[in-house]
Amino acid sequence: MHKKHVVIGAAIVAAGLIAGCASRPSPAELDAQAAAMHQAAFRNEGIARVDRIQQDLGQKACSSDQPPPEALAKQVEAEAMATIKWPTGGQYIGDWREGEKLAQNGRGMTWTDSSAATSANGAQCYNCHQIGKQEISFGTIGPSLYNYGKLRGVKDVTDPASAAIVQYTWGKLWNSKAYAACSNMPRFGHARLLDEVQLRHVMALLLDPKSPVNE
Repeated sequence: MHKKHVVIGAAIVAAGLIAGCASRPSPAELDAQAAAMHQAAFRNEGIARVDRIQQDLGQKACSSDQPPPEALAKQVEAEAMATIKWPTGGQYIGDWREGEKLAQNGRGMTWTDSSAATSANGAQCYNCHQIGKQEISFGTIGPSLYNYGKLRGVKDVTDPASAAIVQYTWGKLWNSKAYAACSNMPRFGHARLLDEVQLRHVMALLLDPKSPVNE
């Protein structure tokens, strides 16, 4: 009798599992539910607005544990490349001393910042990279940038022979997805995290032969 009860119980459980599978939401429905939960979890606060959670093509393509198909990755990179604003008057390089200050500065773009804030955003480069040899506290999410210009043969940033690496570096800082669809690097120019003047200073830190990065 006991065995019969076990068999019946197992059949009921199996039937329940089958019914559960049959009523399970589709992937599209689960995505919609997750998006609704995500939307409901945020609110406008200070300068941090809910529109920040709206994903563009590159973010959508890379929000997965699998890389996007090659064709989609190329589309993301092409669209990102088209957003790059090259420096006014072709002036790429600023003051590396100011660039170092920006690299050390991690403030900005948080909900506590006022829209009328007088302090500029930082570049927070050391969060992800080694840059200066003397700095002992830095992240390792990105590669070391120590000797960035020196290793690439930049002896004079105005030399035509250095033009390709100078332009690449600017483009990478402006919108990193132009060169790698799923790059984790902040899109400093595209997202208006840094302005042109600030970007020139960071460029100088990385490329100016007189910068301690390249000594």
